[in-house]
Amino acid sequence: MKDTLKFITWPTLAGLFAALLILDRYVLPSSPGNSPATAETVSYAAAVRSASPAVVNIYTARLVAERSQPMSGLFPGRQNLHQERRQRIEQSLGSGVIMTQEGHILTNNHVINQVDAIQVLLHDGRLAKARVIGTDTATDLAVLKIDLPDLQPIELGNSDNTRVGDVVLAIGNPLGFGNSVTQGIVSALGRYFPQQGRSNTYEDYIQTDAIIHLGNSGGALIDTQGRLLGINTLIYTAGDQGRAASPTGIGISLAIPVNLAVFVMQDLVDYGEVIRGWLGVSVEPVRRLINGSPTGQALAVEAITEGSPAQRAGIQLGDIITHIDGEAIRDGRQTMHRIAMLRPGDGIDVTVLRDKQSLDLQAIVGTLRYSPSLQ
Repeated sequence: MKDTLKFITWPTLAGLFAALLILDRYVLPSSPGNSPATAETVSYAAAVRSASPAVVNIYTARLVAERSQPMSGLFPGRQNLHQERRQRIEQSLGSGVIMTQEGHILTNNHVINQVDAIQVLLHDGRLAKARVIGTDTATDLAVLKIDLPDLQPIELGNSDNTRVGDVVLAIGNPLGFGNSVTQGIVSALGRYFPQQGRSNTYEDYIQTDAIIHLGNSGGALIDTQGRLLGINTLIYTAGDQGRAASPTGIGISLAIPVNLAVFVMQDLVDYGEVIRGWLGVSVEPVRRLINGSPTGQALAVEAITEGSPAQRAGIQLGDIITHIDGEAIRDGRQTMHRIAMLRPGDGIDVTVLRDKQSLDLQAIVGTLRYSPSLQ
């Protein structure tokens, strides 16, 4: 019996010992001291730490006159014509991004529109009074200025390199809670916001599913390196086709690309207004066909302003604009944005299709002084 147990026990023990060696060598995790490389937890803490000092909370106030109800019962049968006028303070909030060491802050125009006082709360707890440098209703952007030392401007990214699917972070002041961060991806590019009674030629939004709420307007949309990609400006809410009346979104958030925002900011700082390039044509996007196959968009000229750069260049009603500076038009709205960001006096080559013939024309860009619908 003992010999039998020996025969069974020794192979069993040897097997267990071998199994322990295998587990220790190949399966069980190594101690931190013995591991050649320790896997790092995926985190965006460094990006948030880099960008957060440049994101500020904006608090606004304005005096609103209101008329109290007339007193009744004093003079039966007569209406009291003397009504007491009272004023109340209406407060609002938003976010902004420090862009320069001199204290220039980008935010949304609707955050500071028609207010009487603007206070800016910095990430380090400092509070400053802000003044308005300039506003641009066409892009819903505004530039503020504060006078404080040791400001940390945000690092700029390049929104032209943004791709659908890129991870992004939104930093702002939702519902007055103070700086908060949400994470998402870029859902789409080149979006515009269809809204009744609102037509904005210069809308070119980055769409993201990073959740933002009321108070996030004017805050930063950053990449995973902490670089600014856009200014958060709109949220879409269920049952709401306009600027959100509800404080919460449903995962469709829109941001103004940083390249456009910087262009607008620089003009507002330098000139007090945005100087946009102008051709003086009204166009309608159409499908371009080659041999019966669609190859992209083109722009049909529907109206030309008298004496405009387009008229001087020889562009005519009914022309189909196919190329700008040799590049085929792929998106009509993007082409309009490109023209608007040119400087007066710049020359551009315009290729048009007229009576089935392709003509190369040159136009000298003018200054936009008319409705944005005329480019």
